[in-house]
Amino acid sequence: MDHFNYLNGQLYAEEVAVSEIADAVGTPFYLYSTATLLRHYGLVTTALDGLDHLVCYAVKAASNQAILRTLVNAGAGMDVVSAGEYLRAQAAGVASQKIVFSGVGKTAAEIATALDGGLRQFNVESEPELELISTIAASKGLTVPITIRVNPDVDAKTHAKISTGKAENKFGVPISQSREVYARAAKMPGLKIVGVDVHIGSQLTDLAPFEKAYRKVSELTGVLRSDGHEITRLDLGGGLGIPYAPSDEAPPHPSEYGKLIKDIFKRLNCEIQVEPGRLIVGNAAILVASVISCKSTDAKNFLVLDAAMNDFLRPAMYNAWHEIIPIQQPEEHAEEIRYDVVGPVCETSDSFACDRVLPSLCSGDLVAFRSTGAYGAVMASEYNSRPLIPEVLVNGKNYAVVRPRPSIEDMIDRDIIPQWLCSSSSD
Repeated sequence: MDHFNYLNGQLYAEEVAVSEIADAVGTPFYLYSTATLLRHYGLVTTALDGLDHLVCYAVKAASNQAILRTLVNAGAGMDVVSAGEYLRAQAAGVASQKIVFSGVGKTAAEIATALDGGLRQFNVESEPELELISTIAASKGLTVPITIRVNPDVDAKTHAKISTGKAENKFGVPISQSREVYARAAKMPGLKIVGVDVHIGSQLTDLAPFEKAYRKVSELTGVLRSDGHEITRLDLGGGLGIPYAPSDEAPPHPSEYGKLIKDIFKRLNCEIQVEPGRLIVGNAAILVASVISCKSTDAKNFLVLDAAMNDFLRPAMYNAWHEIIPIQQPEEHAEEIRYDVVGPVCETSDSFACDRVLPSLCSGDLVAFRSTGAYGAVMASEYNSRPLIPEVLVNGKNYAVVRPRPSIEDMIDRDIIPQWLCSSSSD
């Protein structure tokens, strides 16, 4: 469920007409719904009622500070994977003790930044990383909480590019080697083992892979405790999927996911952490674009938009399917046309949809891509020297631009021409 619905023939975001925002901001732009963010966060935390738990939003999904502040005010922690995300979370008001630092390649500078600013824990990915964190923490006279990410070799049955829990993936320590790694960690200065971490992938639409991985973690917890380790915290990652297409089978409800977690882990008396990103923000945003032109050839009808792959990469990168709807509600028997929906970038991959049936559209008409909150704005670039597009947050009857559109001049002026190229050709 989201809060983007037709009212009186126009698409609204909560209580604001999308066309009103488009007139004020220009297209393309991302538009987020506060009510949807809070609803989805509430579903996750309610699903874990009865457990000692913390929901740490995965900042990589959408990192605008207005989104982070909205969730922080609701009680969320944050899961970060870079120093930039760490400092962004702090700037948004997240308490240090609610920041979990994940990521497969933490640098010495990033580790030092988090140690200096404070954090809840490092989710450690490898033995070399254990040694690096230990060295830096000890040099600062600090002891930092850690979990070790175990790779359970479970196929999440998701897209190959977002699968993280199989043996051939780059993430974590093989679960078969975890006892030895925990034993080494326990002897290192500057480290305090507090738990186990696991994350098997993104956009899972079936609970079976979760169950398989979590039962392995449950068994490992008992083994580690018998080895003398104090395991009080289990970080179960994120990954529960969302519906993208109206025809998609509904993914498991967060309450079903919560029940699975309780069934497996409640007896262990551990604090449970989860790190949803897409589940909270995915359906909380739309991408609004204008039609530049409709182009017909012998083979195709092309709907050319002012949004492009640099603004929204998921279709080009993952062949991701997103529902596309007109801002003005079509009449019941409106003419429909089969379009290839494309952007203006000079790449054949700058395509959002092939053979998509849509109402007949004209230059200047507005369309919206649904479910673009996760991995939308955060993956945008300035390819083709196209400025990043605005982000707008709606809250009831109010809206605010939370990231403005830079001018082309601002973008160009960031370049620096070295002095030797500024001399005249006659010098």
